[in-house]
Amino acid sequence: MTPSNDRFRELRELLRSYTVTGYAFDDTEDRRGVALSAYLRQAALDPARAAGAAAEIDDLLETGLFNDEIADDVDLLPHIRPPRGGSVEGCLAVVGGHLRRFLAEPDAPSRLPPQTAWEWREQFPALSHLMAAYFHQDFSLEYSSHGEALDDYVSGAAESDLWQVAGEIEDFLILNESDQLLKKSAATLGLSILPPQGVRLRQWLTDVRGIVLHRSRG
Repeated sequence: MTPSNDRFRELRELLRSYTVTGYAFDDTEDRRGVALSAYLRQAALDPARAAGAAAEIDDLLETGLFNDEIADDVDLLPHIRPPRGGSVEGCLAVVGGHLRRFLAEPDAPSRLPPQTAWEWREQFPALSHLMAAYFHQDFSLEYSSHGEALDDYVSGAAESDLWQVAGEIEDFLILNESDQLLKKSAATLGLSILPPQGVRLRQWLTDVRGIVLHRSRG
């Protein structure tokens, strides 16, 4: 169970980006690795995230990784694997240094598509929820059609969520210029089934966006 104060919430999100390396630490003091680069591309859209992660790293290191006071909070963190001869504390200190340099001179938001699965899901959380929760591999056990699944989603979603998913679909289609990339990216977000018969994925997502917008406007 997540603690009510969720002491290391943003740090946990940062460390989840290391799924791309199998949680192996790949940063040096002079170079961001794949996972940290992905996180900071997302933080460029909201620099307060990096500030929060930096503060949480400082808190953890000052309190002590093995202090009983934060044992339950630390248990919730993904476990990164330091390089040979290194330590988790040393890895976190390196990440903290990169975060502080980023905050001193924030990167401009990237116009390129996300580079890792974590980054795709982080940049498109509402669309990822729609794909993974309603159009998953067991879709046929729950719904008789794509329309039924979409109706189920729309009927239970808040208006703000509908607006968000509509905006994310628009951005998602723009970023995925080719149909091949679109198919791969949609699968990364959790889409496990084909679009309705005779409908291309790009057109289906466009149709989904139209339906969501129509329902959000009542």
